[in-house]
Amino acid sequence: MLLVIESTCDETAAALIDERLVVRGSSVATQDALHQRFGGVVPEIASRAHVERILPVIDECLRKAEASLPDVSAVAVANTPGLAGSLLVGVAAAKSLALALGVPLVAINHIHAHVYACRVASREDVFPCVGFVVSGGHSTLFDCASPLDFRVLGGTIDDAAGEAFDKTASLLGLSYPGGPAIEKVARSGDPKAFRFPRTFIHEDRLEFSFSGLKTAVRYAIAPQGSEVVPPPADSQLLADLAASFQQAVIDVLLAKVELALRRTGRDVLCVGGGVAANGAFREQLTVGMRRRGTRLHIAPRELCTDNAVMGAIAWERLRAGLVESLELDVVPGLER
Repeated sequence: MLLVIESTCDETAAALIDERLVVRGSSVATQDALHQRFGGVVPEIASRAHVERILPVIDECLRKAEASLPDVSAVAVANTPGLAGSLLVGVAAAKSLALALGVPLVAINHIHAHVYACRVASREDVFPCVGFVVSGGHSTLFDCASPLDFRVLGGTIDDAAGEAFDKTASLLGLSYPGGPAIEKVARSGDPKAFRFPRTFIHEDRLEFSFSGLKTAVRYAIAPQGSEVVPPPADSQLLADLAASFQQAVIDVLLAKVELALRRTGRDVLCVGGGVAANGAFREQLTVGMRRRGTRLHIAPRELCTDNAVMGAIAWERLRAGLVESLELDVVPGLER
């Protein structure tokens, strides 16, 4: 069985997955409470928390699977992209286990794995497809010819969609993480109350930009030039701002998905990442893809946020003979 380790950002996760992609055990330790007062992930805090949690998480995963280390036939780990300190903890643990057990070591691209979560959940072949990862650090579209052949079509030039949710939630006085907080408040708001910008929405380019949207929300709360931006005190105003912001993000995401599908000619779309857990986005995307006749796979909510189950993509690399030496290093850069 394949043991997968995930520690790219602020979740410490492990999963034990057999060759049929059946998940025998899975464990995730979140760090939301550690980062909440900062309104975002603090890299040093995240890496220290991984050090404390990595072995207990692996142990819990094995216990859930009613397995032990001798049952592990390969160890996989996400080594890119992510926070350098966080990645190092996972890679060090994976290399140590692979050496001690005498089994192959497999490297995983964390962003590609988000797309593969759709393959694991659907229990059917989803390739070739357009892959779309929408998360706190990434808004990236891929042309996926196969599980081992991902070509970047385009991505964000500044804030990722999830990053914009977090920053806007902070402006609105809402809790971290911002995505679930904004979604909850937006349910009672009017998405047409504010006409926020939808950058690049009508342009023939597969790029995203959400920094201007965040700034527009700031100016809707307080006039330009104001040094202090107090969160809205009126609950309906707060809901309208949240709903209008959320709809602006969704409109852009849907437009760029449509463009990517037209350009590639693909008839399958696979979507993953934390923002893909947003109910309004899932609903509108489902309606849009049904209308155009595109087969849609959205990762289940529990596989949208960072987890190790999506690391089942390592089985594809193992079958192709793509294994790593113990000199494997981390590649922190963002594939945005």
